[in-house]
Amino acid sequence: MIDINHISILSGKAARIQLLLTDCDGVLTDAGVYYSANGELLKRFSMRDGMGVERLRLIAGVETGIITGEQSAIVEQRAAKLGITELHLGVKNKRQVLEAILDRRNLEPEQVAFIGDDLNDIGIMKAAGLSACPADAMEYILTISDYICRLPGGHGAFRDFAEFIIRSITEHAASETSAIYDAF
Repeated sequence: MIDINHISILSGKAARIQLLLTDCDGVLTDAGVYYSANGELLKRFSMRDGMGVERLRLIAGVETGIITGEQSAIVEQRAAKLGITELHLGVKNKRQVLEAILDRRNLEPEQVAFIGDDLNDIGIMKAAGLSACPADAMEYILTISDYICRLPGGHGAFRDFAEFIIRSITEHAASETSAIYDAF
């Protein structure tokens, strides 16, 4: 059964988001990686998730950032292709990085969302104003997430969350505009 009050509260939180931060492996990818004798070779990214980054920026004015524990030239290339400049690789404490981002960008935690899938995301998920996870996230992450995507990591989970934020922001703006006209 869908809890309308819960959805309304989440939508209100999502309407305040100005920055969406994401883990990479398990969110933007399916958590798999192909290795050769020379090291990391390939990661699979969803083109739909990439469109989510673009739509967030163009429609809602929300920027995207990546915070990952991995050092990966592949992730650097994907971030560059998507115009993501808030990129943090090899991070051991994601919550500390969030605190630095909040300070540098003069944002409040309520203005930042984070989507993660594994236990190393717990701290930042609890600190962000809105948290989400892919449908195939680790069990504990599923229990602490504000929003559980309908899709698994690397297969549109990021896009699902991005569209929820876009919808929340645009609906909130439309209701504010309507309220102004109703006052006349």
